[in-house]
Amino acid sequence: MEKIKESVDFIQGKTDVKPEVGIILGSGLGPLADEIEGVRIPYGNIPHFSVSKVPGHKGNLVIGELEGKKIVAMQGRSHYYEGHSLEEITYPVRVMKELGAEILMVTNAGGGINKDFGSGDLMIITDHINFMGANPLRGRKEFIDMTFAYDKELVELTAKIASEQGIEMKEGVYIAVCGPSYETPSEIKAFEKIGADAVGMSTVPEVIVAKSLGMRVLGLSCITNMAAGILKKPLSHKEVIETTKKVEEKFKKLVREIIKRID
Repeated sequence: MEKIKESVDFIQGKTDVKPEVGIILGSGLGPLADEIEGVRIPYGNIPHFSVSKVPGHKGNLVIGELEGKKIVAMQGRSHYYEGHSLEEITYPVRVMKELGAEILMVTNAGGGINKDFGSGDLMIITDHINFMGANPLRGRKEFIDMTFAYDKELVELTAKIASEQGIEMKEGVYIAVCGPSYETPSEIKAFEKIGADAVGMSTVPEVIVAKSLGMRVLGLSCITNMAAGILKKPLSHKEVIETTKKVEEKFKKLVREIIKRID
């Protein structure tokens, strides 16, 4: 709590905005934060924030207004595979909550496992599987119910808005792995058998901590490629970034309307 207070005091020294909604913008999805009217603080300047060096993650905390709502947005995130602990990765969520955010919208770039999906699809996360082998609440003796990890009302609102905008929105289960290596075809077959629709290397730790703090959560995945073995071709982070650029305008339009209508 002492570290969180130091971070919050530093941020509040830069702005008097009290955010209602927190957003984590994943690989290649950060441009939305450029549309927020407010202040931008590099993670490296904020006490106790870890810094990501992965392409597609600018590393700024943006606080201001968007669509009439007060927002705090992470323009990129740190990852477990970079060597950061789960506590470090999820620390910004605790800071967002302390700043005032009661809703967390978390986004990511994911690999499609469900064969009905395609590159460039957007997916509402309805549930997740933690396959990272660790939990960010370890050592805290907190027994958090994850039955409704993703807020049903926010899921329904997102599906409704997507339909209005003519977006064929997918829904599914996201499985989180450690990375940084991509999965083998055999691993993807196994994940499909246990019910996963998309795979990635983030999101689940932040959602677990958000739920422990009593936040309402909405999760969105941009399916940037089909997972290993499905299309019989090698995977690359370059493809991830290229795909997010193609869906950028669709993604921003969707998220802006969600923010506008979120309660």
